[in-house]
Amino acid sequence: MSYFVELVINGALTGLMYSLVAIGFVLIYKSAGVPNLAQGAVVMTAAYVVWLLASLGLPIIVAIVLGTVLMFGFGLLTERLLLRRMVGQPVIMIVMLTLGLEILLRGIGPGLLGAAPKSLDLGIGLGPVIIGDVFINRAYLVGGVVALALIGAALMFFQTRLGIKLRAVSDDHVSSWAVGISVERAVGISWGIAGISSVAAGVLWGSVQGVDWTLSTLLFPAVAVAILGGIDSIWGVLIGGLLVGILGSVIPGYLDAVVGGGTRDVVTSLIILLTIMIRPYGIFGREDIERI
Repeated sequence: MSYFVELVINGALTGLMYSLVAIGFVLIYKSAGVPNLAQGAVVMTAAYVVWLLASLGLPIIVAIVLGTVLMFGFGLLTERLLLRRMVGQPVIMIVMLTLGLEILLRGIGPGLLGAAPKSLDLGIGLGPVIIGDVFINRAYLVGGVVALALIGAALMFFQTRLGIKLRAVSDDHVSSWAVGISVERAVGISWGIAGISSVAAGVLWGSVQGVDWTLSTLLFPAVAVAILGGIDSIWGVLIGGLLVGILGSVIPGYLDAVVGGGTRDVVTSLIILLTIMIRPYGIFGREDIERI
């Protein structure tokens, strides 16, 4: 029984860390209406930036703060130079643009700074937290707390005046322009905020598995979290992250020993496929009905 409890707790914390990646994906879609397939590579880039600053001798806290500022600027610059040129174009072309950005960043980061995994020490410690017979990963525990804090901040943000403007832009660009909302500025801010969330995700995941190109593959479970929870729902990020993390921990925990491993990705794939087939707008997503 303790093994099952351990799988559930560590899976839930892992899922919350997936939510750190997914929240950037959802924030952009919620405010700009664009599925950002570059979010995994943006997380990887954020981790490389913080590692580089720390390797120059800066204290890790200073490196994280400075990296946050730089990634916010990176988000604004991405919107200004790339996305703004795509205004009025079909959504599929914007999606392809973000996919191209994902591939570009995945090549540039390791190409300039080296592909070997780089250590990023946050001072969390390697020893697990032990509660009875249950061992809890300390880094995942910290990541889960940070994820909850960021999700709470995102929920409060979308109740502010600026957050309401971003939601309006997501609903209808033309109507937002008509009432005087700067659509370009709103979309740029959403990309900047996604850059901020990518720092938290990149730093925490980088401290767990090292900083290298594999951080970009976090896009896969993050997309599963976003689709399951509802691609435009902040609450969905929380619940979707918990479900994806728990299922991706418990099922492989019992099946891997039987089939020889590799079932985690299968579980994630099935979550995406079944959600799209059964409830394509997710658990908390908004179901849009259009008259024809």
